[in-house]
Amino acid sequence: MEKIRYSYKFIYGLIFLFTIMESSCKKTDDTIVLKETGTVTDVDGNIYKTIKIGNQWWMAEDLKVKKYKNGDFINQIQSDSLKWNMDTIGAYADNITNSNELIGRFYNWYTVKNAKQLAPEGWHIPTDNEWKKMEIFLGMNSSEADKPGWRGNGEGDKLKKQAPNGWTTFEKVWGNNESGFNAIANGCKLFNSNYGDPGQFATEFWWSISEQNNSEVWYRYLDYKNSAIFRSHTYKNYGFSVRCVKN
Repeated sequence: MEKIRYSYKFIYGLIFLFTIMESSCKKTDDTIVLKETGTVTDVDGNIYKTIKIGNQWWMAEDLKVKKYKNGDFINQIQSDSLKWNMDTIGAYADNITNSNELIGRFYNWYTVKNAKQLAPEGWHIPTDNEWKKMEIFLGMNSSEADKPGWRGNGEGDKLKKQAPNGWTTFEKVWGNNESGFNAIANGCKLFNSNYGDPGQFATEFWWSISEQNNSEVWYRYLDYKNSAIFRSHTYKNYGFSVRCVKN
């Protein structure tokens, strides 16, 4: 009888073990989220990673093209403050690290709005509302998304490339790149052609296509000291990075 009771205990033990394993596997399967990714190529031949966020396709890298879609070159104004400040046609500037590495390009808004088109074929510069749509998908309240200033709670970190690669670390602000947007802190170029301070590894700015009035445009901003997303409007002769969204 002892042998029989031992056998039952052994069998019940196996059943319990298999139940736990099955439950564990189901939990793991439920939490796996496979991101849809792809690529897009600009007129210069640069290939960018893309990511689907909600039902939108976004570029997962900042634009660095030097030509409009029709093949015309964009005017480069690297350090001439007067030319940069006065330009109303369209211009870009290289963003270069102290080690002379090109990490991106800044465009004034006149480049973004130019009829020759900056975005690759089948893509466009996002509107303010398209930025909001992505932010809401990441968890931001829709009423809060309409506000200016810092909004949300952690959505900014969901956009940032995982620290410490690309971002200065600060207390509990830590990029997790949950969205796959892969934002890197490139800084910005000011209206007087100077670079923003702090810039590289601390901040990132992107244009929208949406004008707030005749002289200012809506943009988005991330900061290494904040986990939220900043929404505001500024003058068109600033130099910001560009992300494109699929038509």
